[in-house]
Amino acid sequence: MRNYEVDATWHYHNGTKHPNGMLLNRFHVYHPSHRPTPYKIYKNATSIELSLDKNPIGVLTLDAISSQESFDNVTPDLNTLARILYFSAGITKKIKFSGLGEVDFRAASCTGALFHIEIYIVCGNIPGLDAGVYHFDPKNMRLDIIRHGDYRGLVIDAAANEQSVREAPIILIFTDVFSRNSIKYQARAYRHTFWDSGTILANTLAISSAHKMPTRTITGFADSYIAKLLGINSMQEAPILIFTLGRSEHEISTMPPLFDTVPDSTSSDYDIEYPEITQMHDASSLLTPEEVSSWKKPFSTKKNHQDAYIQLGDNANSSEPIESTIIKRGSTRKFSLESITLEQLSTILNKTTQGVNTDFSVNGELLSDIYIIANAVDGLEPGSYYYVQKNNSLEKLRQGNFRNASGNLGLDQDLPYDASVTIFFMIDLDEILKHFGNRGYRVAQLDAAITAGKMYLASYCLGLGATGLTFYDDLVTNFFSPHARDKEPMFLIAIGKKEKPT
Repeated sequence: MRNYEVDATWHYHNGTKHPNGMLLNRFHVYHPSHRPTPYKIYKNATSIELSLDKNPIGVLTLDAISSQESFDNVTPDLNTLARILYFSAGITKKIKFSGLGEVDFRAASCTGALFHIEIYIVCGNIPGLDAGVYHFDPKNMRLDIIRHGDYRGLVIDAAANEQSVREAPIILIFTDVFSRNSIKYQARAYRHTFWDSGTILANTLAISSAHKMPTRTITGFADSYIAKLLGINSMQEAPILIFTLGRSEHEISTMPPLFDTVPDSTSSDYDIEYPEITQMHDASSLLTPEEVSSWKKPFSTKKNHQDAYIQLGDNANSSEPIESTIIKRGSTRKFSLESITLEQLSTILNKTTQGVNTDFSVNGELLSDIYIIANAVDGLEPGSYYYVQKNNSLEKLRQGNFRNASGNLGLDQDLPYDASVTIFFMIDLDEILKHFGNRGYRVAQLDAAITAGKMYLASYCLGLGATGLTFYDDLVTNFFSPHARDKEPMFLIAIGKKEKPT
């Protein structure tokens, strides 16, 4: 099958490495004045205004991001759906910039603040909302009606009769408008597809947990089925993941005919295409439900660990509710050189690496390995470490002051130099591709990004700052070798104390 011809992934991955990937133009320039409109606009669609209650419902952030509770059957109503959409991808703040004017910032971080991920809803009849296919408009906090009727059956077919999809009263579908992000990041933007989906998904998981909603993240589906349902052209906007919300025993009604006509829309101001992105997406697409069914085989890392040197706990506490954390979260633009505590780092690691219910891992196990450069952590010697997830401990790799290395690996930026810790998510990509084929590249990026998104939330609720960064791929592997030999970096997040305004 085409998905298992993995030379396509290696061509893309190696070609988009910093600094000299052959698929990147070193002289490419992006100016913020060229920033595309970060919203999909439906010109003739009927819309439903969403009523929003931002008040906390009493669930603390650290509990929301670490919950592994198996919740009972529940069907969200429209007000709950509105909260989940808002705290996932709604506008939480507006900031004025010279030359750009006022910029809307969303609930989750996004590379370059280009906000290229869209969310659609496919649902049966729920309290306050009729069955249909909808698009979430965060600018106006409303739902654009794409189709009337219960089309969940088509999603069930696309996901090869996945049980959680059969039982879900609401299905969220994330898509990516490629050109909104590639205008700045060129072909490397396909990595950002999953980085930014993952950080949004971390919010979605947390707020859904606060509402005691059963959820599951689905990465295996027939891509063209979903694109046709949403009425999108996958060369420009492609479905990325399926997220089931709630659980119901009610049978799905007969699906109405799927007409090709959907409301006219504009996805981006720019039609610039990077064929390397569409080729990679095409190579990792699954064509039929039968192919999806054979693809679905969760991966277990079965990691063997040496005895770790430092046993961690999760002793840092916060009484902040999840809603408040999401609203205040941002991407830190300047760290101080102050230390964080070992208790804060321990809590962040332990609370964010709990299982997430997905179709690609066993018991929600994190597939990525976590490597750390500790620059300034009270109670922890400066140096490099490997996080042993199984028993929540640190294995010391090298002792020393690696601030310069931390800054260098993070694309020679000040942020990773100034941060208290830099955390690298790495994975044996060859092993993942043998198991999942090209689609494993999607899985590997998303797996890391979900946990990094949870680290954002944990950091902010503990009074710290965090920001996701890009990196020099091979230098990261070299730095953490021999321990990280044959592993590829997927994500980098820097955490520390925010510099106070003067």
